[in-house]
Amino acid sequence: MDATIGDGHALQRLLDELGRLPGIGPKSAQRIAYHLLEADAEEARRLATAILEVKQQVHFCPVCFSYATRDTCDVCSDGSRDRASICVVSEPRDVTAIERTGTYHGLYHVLGGVISPMDKIGPEQLHVRELLARLADGEVSEVILATNPDVEGETTATYLARVIRPLGVRVTRLASGLPVGGDLEYADEVTLGRAIEARREL
Repeated sequence: MDATIGDGHALQRLLDELGRLPGIGPKSAQRIAYHLLEADAEEARRLATAILEVKQQVHFCPVCFSYATRDTCDVCSDGSRDRASICVVSEPRDVTAIERTGTYHGLYHVLGGVISPMDKIGPEQLHVRELLARLADGEVSEVILATNPDVEGETTATYLARVIRPLGVRVTRLASGLPVGGDLEYADEVTLGRAIEARREL
C-alpha cells in the first residue's frame, strides 16, 4: 500500500474495503482503486449504484434458495422447466455454473453450504428440511446431487442419498470428469455438461 496515504484518508478506506473482497490482494486493490480515481464521476456512480441495487433487490428464493429479484427465482417461475428433476447444489453460484452448460433443464435446490463437522455445520444448518418437503408431494422422480467432489461435498451427498432414497426418489450423483477437490464454479462448461449427462445413481 502507498505509505503516504493516512489511515483516515478516503483512498485508504477504499483500499481497505477492496482488500476485504475475496481474491483481491493489496496490488489488485490498488489497481482497482486507482482506476476508479482516474475514471469520471459517472462511472464511479454507476458502480456504487449497482452495488446498492443488488443488495436492495436480490434476495433468496423462498422455494429453492437461489438468488431472486422477484417473488421466486427465474428457474422456479419458469413453467417450461422439468419439475420431475431437482439438482441439489451447495451455493447459488453453482446454479449459474450448471446453467451455463445448457444441459440441464430441471429445477434446483441450494443447500446454503455443505456438511462440515470441523466448522460445526450439520444437516440442521442447511436447507435439507426444505428439500425433503419439496419431495413430499411425489412430483419429483430424480434428485441430482451436484455438491463439489471434495470431502465435505461427498459427505453431504452421501447423507442426502441416505435420507432421500427411502422416499422412493431416484438419487444420482455427477459423474467423474470433475477433478477431486475442485469447485463447480471453476469447471468448464464441457466438463460440467458431460458430468451432468453421465451422472450415476447412488
